[in-house]
Amino acid sequence: MLGDLPEYPWDAMAPYAQRAAEHPDGLIDLSIGSPVDPTPEVVRRALSEATDAHAYPTTVGTPLLREAIVEWFARRRGVTGLGIDNVLPTIGSKEFVAWAPYMLGLGGDDLVVHPRAAYPTYALGAALADVSALAEDDPAQWPANTRLVWVNSPGNPDGRVLTVQQLSERVARARELGAIIISDECYAELGWDAPWDAQPIPSVLDSRVTGGDLTNILCAYSLSKQSNLAGYRAAFIAGDSALIERLLVVRKHAGMMVPAPVQAAMTVALGDEVHVAAQKELYRLRRAALVPALTAAGFTIEGSEAGLYLWLTEGRDAWESIARLAELGILGGPGHFYGDHFPQHIRLSLTAPDDRIDAAVARLTA
Repeated sequence: MLGDLPEYPWDAMAPYAQRAAEHPDGLIDLSIGSPVDPTPEVVRRALSEATDAHAYPTTVGTPLLREAIVEWFARRRGVTGLGIDNVLPTIGSKEFVAWAPYMLGLGGDDLVVHPRAAYPTYALGAALADVSALAEDDPAQWPANTRLVWVNSPGNPDGRVLTVQQLSERVARARELGAIIISDECYAELGWDAPWDAQPIPSVLDSRVTGGDLTNILCAYSLSKQSNLAGYRAAFIAGDSALIERLLVVRKHAGMMVPAPVQAAMTVALGDEVHVAAQKELYRLRRAALVPALTAAGFTIEGSEAGLYLWLTEGRDAWESIARLAELGILGGPGHFYGDHFPQHIRLSLTAPDDRIDAAVARLTA
């Protein structure tokens, strides 16, 4: 039975948002991380050309989309050996994260494990399936009743990247426990610090991690960040074909279909690298401007070697840091939203227009 769900955490930001909005030069929103740059023209054109969508779309995805996902994994992530039966489009990645424990049949005393610094929807998904969740990064500490493990690389909020060795250790432990492991890799195109500025961020589906066996392994990916498609709700999962089939059957019954025009747009987006490189460069420049300004303002940046966020602290309660930034008209997110282990950290996103980033730098260094 579904019990009471927690309050939506961002509602607690209302007074800070109001204070930040009172700044004479206006609000600079670095909180949630919703893309602000235009959707690429090549993608919008593909969507427009597919608007004669008179028939129901397929839940499994068009052959062209599924082939594009397979090809993208090989070309961009170094994951080979996938077939179209190993992939499935989803209506954004959040709905999959939220419903995966339920759709995969967890219940009773089953346990969901997720990172200590974690996107809140991992724990919410456990609540929707009426099972418990545990925040634990050390695989040796995962209990015997663990049935689903979430890993997140690059991490949200901390920007941490798991190496091939670290991913392998997590897969090995999940197999010892008979658990499914799902890696949320939605920021994998956004590597900043060495070595991730020059080499691909590893996927849980990499053969160096799996040993060539995808059993009980899935990867989730979204086009919201790399292609500015947050409003399209365009994402997909890949991995164990048996798990994909189970999820497909549930999603067919529930009518969880990605709209046909969005599937066409996804197919084109996955095949075009030009817009991805251009968007990454925008984020790189914004990050390069913010990092020294935040350091000069007394913040220490931790992790953050990849992804869309900066994870930082000034050594006091996060709400005090949020209040300090609000006085400067800058809105961030407190570490309290990402678990119980980081009460002195805050998260800032790179998703603000260039003029607002410049304004944030000026305010921080004034």
